[in-house]
Amino acid sequence: MNKQNDSILETAILAGGCFWCTEAVFQRLNGVVEVVSGYTGGTIKNPAYREICTGRTGHAEGVKITFDPSIISYAELLEVFFATHDPTTLNRQGNDVGTQYRSDIFYTSPEQKQIAEDFINLLDNESIFDSPIVTQISEEKPFYLAEKEHHDYYNGHREQPYCQIIIDPKIKKLNNYFSKKLKHGTI
Repeated sequence: MNKQNDSILETAILAGGCFWCTEAVFQRLNGVVEVVSGYTGGTIKNPAYREICTGRTGHAEGVKITFDPSIISYAELLEVFFATHDPTTLNRQGNDVGTQYRSDIFYTSPEQKQIAEDFINLLDNESIFDSPIVTQISEEKPFYLAEKEHHDYYNGHREQPYCQIIIDPKIKKLNNYFSKKLKHGTI
C-alpha cells in the first residue's frame, strides 16, 4: 500500500485483453492515481512482448492500477472492468486471440478475492451476459512492466486505426455509462 495526501492507496491488477485498451479506460477514472501496462501470470521472469505474443510464457497483458479507495472502490473498478471488455470469451477479445488476451483478475488480498468472487456471482445470478463468464480469479503474480512504447499508447496514438476501431468505442462506453466516475477534462 502507498500513501498519498494521508490516503492509503491500493493496487488492482486486471487483464482484460489488450493492455492498450485497459490502460486507456482506467486512466480516465477519478481516484485512479496511476495505470501501467505489463505482463503477469506467466512462467518466466522479465518477459518481452515478442515472447508474450507466442502464448508460450503464460503471461497475460494486464494493467497495474494504483487507486485511492476513498474515491473509487475496488468493486467500482470491477464494475468498469466487466463493462468495458467481454468476460465471456476464453483467451480472446475481438480479433485479439491467445492466452495473453485472457480475462483475469489478479487479487492482491483475500478481500479483493472475495469481492471479485461475489461480483462474478452477482453478474451470473442476474444473467447480465448471454454466455457464461470465463474470467479467472488468480492470486497476484509478479508483474513485469511492458516496454516503454506500450505505455500510454492510446493517448499518444489516437490516430492509429486500432485505437479508432477498438479503443474509441470502449472510451465512448466509459463516457456514457460512467461519466460521474471520470476525471474532469478527460475524454
